[in-house]
Amino acid sequence: MTDTPAVRDIAPRKRDSAATKRVILDAAREVFTRSGYDAAGMREIAGIAGVDARLIGRYFGSKELLFTQVVEETYANHLMMTPEANAETARSLLTDPTQAHYDGMLLTLRSASNERAVQIMRDSLESNFQQALADELAGPDAAARAALLVAICSGVQFLRNILGNSALLHGNPEILATYLKAALDAVATAPSTPGPVD
Repeated sequence: MTDTPAVRDIAPRKRDSAATKRVILDAAREVFTRSGYDAAGMREIAGIAGVDARLIGRYFGSKELLFTQVVEETYANHLMMTPEANAETARSLLTDPTQAHYDGMLLTLRSASNERAVQIMRDSLESNFQQALADELAGPDAAARAALLVAICSGVQFLRNILGNSALLHGNPEILATYLKAALDAVATAPSTPGPVD
């Protein structure tokens, strides 16, 4: 196997701006995920998409705006960490590393060396996923608790799917999911009397 991307064999098609934008976004996500923001090239994206590179500028304006759109879509594929959903979320993180979640982690890590890319990713995370989660949490400090929940799940994804942590990969997934659910519930369920940690 090689890491050389294959140009998609796209049959001639009628002019369809929505379909063209879709193949460009899919190709861009592939390239940004594999190479990160700095190393991603517009010509490479166009080649994989099977379109003229000028179409990227026509539809998205710039590499930065294309990256922003990819980030928005990638971060939209998220798990919810509410008391009602935590059992399923914990099991999913420990038994079903879906490509969407894995790609999101790789996209983030490989683009983190670029300051502007970091700002785009942070803004998207905070205004979309994190805010949607905060809106579902009852009690005080919802935004901070939402950020903690995202951090817990991101840590599990990083250790398990990127570093291949042995305990998370080979431990009993049902037992691990029980522990993870308890941790998520502890943050997702607002304390009756929040105060300083003893």
